[in-house]
Amino acid sequence: MTTNRKELIRLHQIVKSYQNGDQKLQVLKNIDLTVYEGEFLAIMGPSGSGKSTLMNIIGLLDSPTSGDYSLNGKRVEELSQTKLAQVRNKEIGFVFQQFFLLSKLTALQNVELPLIYAGVAPKKRKNLAKQFLDKVELRERMNHLPTELSGGQKQRLSIARALVNSPSIILADEPTGALDTKTGEQIMQFLTELNQEGKTIIMVTHEPEIADYATRKIVIRDGEITADTTDSIRID
Repeated sequence: MTTNRKELIRLHQIVKSYQNGDQKLQVLKNIDLTVYEGEFLAIMGPSGSGKSTLMNIIGLLDSPTSGDYSLNGKRVEELSQTKLAQVRNKEIGFVFQQFFLLSKLTALQNVELPLIYAGVAPKKRKNLAKQFLDKVELRERMNHLPTELSGGQKQRLSIARALVNSPSIILADEPTGALDTKTGEQIMQFLTELNQEGKTIIMVTHEPEIADYATRKIVIRDGEITADTTDSIRID
């Protein structure tokens, strides 16, 4: 692995377990993972393998039971809830399978949301949002509501929203899951271009064809990383 690049994420001995009555269910078992700036990483694994839990921990939506997580040099376990929320909003852009757009807000207003949380002034906010709508080729749709957009347009809109704060990392959870094949390929092409521009992307997928867009793949089975490779992988 290239070591002259900046280390963006370091997970060390990450464990996540849940108590279910008398039973302790260990979802992640001593995960060690380093992600470098500019990587395009796919996290793969069968259903129930722990890949979504790992994604949630990386995205600061969940915390590990034990282990260390450093994000951009900050030790995550030392951050307060308020600071965690700020770091999440600034450092991480989320792209979900179900888009999670607010239905009563226009495309422009949806993209502005992370900037509102970050306290950016209205005029600057609007200009930045328009700039990123341009980037995803939705400028002419900026006053449309999500219900007036196609599936591919909704996903492009959610990518614009993920990018608007210039985060260190884009986290994409099954980004093509709700899209037809052709539209899915267009979205992946777009994510590839973002990665070529230097954006770090971490993506959860169970589809080998989608994972092949990534330059590095890890496989999780039963809460453990069983493969870390640049080769094509099929999950059986």
